[in-house]
Amino acid sequence: MTGAVLAALAAAGGALLLGLGWVAGRRHAVRGERAVGLDLGTPVERATFHTLHTASLAAPPLRAGLTEDAARKAARRLRSLLGTEALCLTDRESVLAWDGPGADHHERRAMDRVAQVLESGRSQSVRTDCERPDCPLKWAVFAPLTGEDGMLGALVAYGSRESAVLVRAATEVARWVSVQLELSELDRARTRLMEAEIKALRAQISPHFIFNSLAAIASFVRTDPERARELLLEFADFTRYSFRRHGDFTTLADELRSTEQYLALAGARFGDRLKVTLQVAPEVLPVALPFLCVQPLVENAVKHGLENTTGECRIMIAARDAGSEAVLTIEDNGVGMDPDLLRRILAGQCPGPVGIGLPNVDERMRQVYGDDYGLVIETAVGAGMKITVRIPKYRAGVHSSVRRGPA
Repeated sequence: MTGAVLAALAAAGGALLLGLGWVAGRRHAVRGERAVGLDLGTPVERATFHTLHTASLAAPPLRAGLTEDAARKAARRLRSLLGTEALCLTDRESVLAWDGPGADHHERRAMDRVAQVLESGRSQSVRTDCERPDCPLKWAVFAPLTGEDGMLGALVAYGSRESAVLVRAATEVARWVSVQLELSELDRARTRLMEAEIKALRAQISPHFIFNSLAAIASFVRTDPERARELLLEFADFTRYSFRRHGDFTTLADELRSTEQYLALAGARFGDRLKVTLQVAPEVLPVALPFLCVQPLVENAVKHGLENTTGECRIMIAARDAGSEAVLTIEDNGVGMDPDLLRRILAGQCPGPVGIGLPNVDERMRQVYGDDYGLVIETAVGAGMKITVRIPKYRAGVHSSVRRGPA
């Protein structure tokens, strides 16, 4: 499920496409096609460019998995890629999508052959034995589609005659489709993992923080009812945001607002011992980032600065613009910790006083942006802690579509 696995699958898919482009290019070159207009290279090169462009249009639907909707959107592009009279995509039970003529009388017979292909795991080229004289579908190539769970279905390409080139091309396209389906499975696994990690953070928030917050609010009910009311509203908004059900990503503005609410509740508990300085560049507020990434880091600073001590805790939160990135820093003057111990905790080698917050956020940042975007932490025993988070402003698939509001 790592970035290395994704990169390997993407590289394999790219190699398949280049091979397919070469096959298609040789096919067009043999037919003697000539480009019209600008000179874009040899027939092989032009066919390769066309292949890559068409495949790029077919890939996004397939990343949703082997569903009827995805198959319907991809089938037309795949048929264009192969240049066949008709093409269909199936799962193990039925035809999901058919592009081209002949569905009315070929679809049922196609599934009989698909069952054989899935059992053997190998491509087959067969005569269709169609009795209709006006039907152009005389030969069919059945190529299996595979995933982590084995055989998922088949790609079936229909031609007007037997062709070794079509057999090779259809097999390569089926392998490329299989790579896209494996990537979709990895995407879903990554999403499930992120959801599990967010649930773990929420489980940490629930018993400890909620009890202390309500106790602090209760202490103001008689002495300062208006402040108790304001804190109760902050508490309600904070918990609503933290336990929302929708979206893996949010904005830095929403994360900082939730953090301010957390600090207001912490301030009610610790009073003047908690001193917070906030410096935020307005231009970084719309930047999208994984949900619930900032508050756990600030909570760690509060714990190290105030709990089990009697001194004053100073926390500096800054967010600045750094070109293509936003840079967030959270610094405290707390007790700090041994760097070697922190390194082992982040690596999951031992539990520690930072709880699950820092390892959780570090792992999710690496999952989304890559290993270069893990937390950078400067600390030593008795020297406080400084956490730096770099957030790319633009990254494919990272966007916030949910605004703050009821869960």
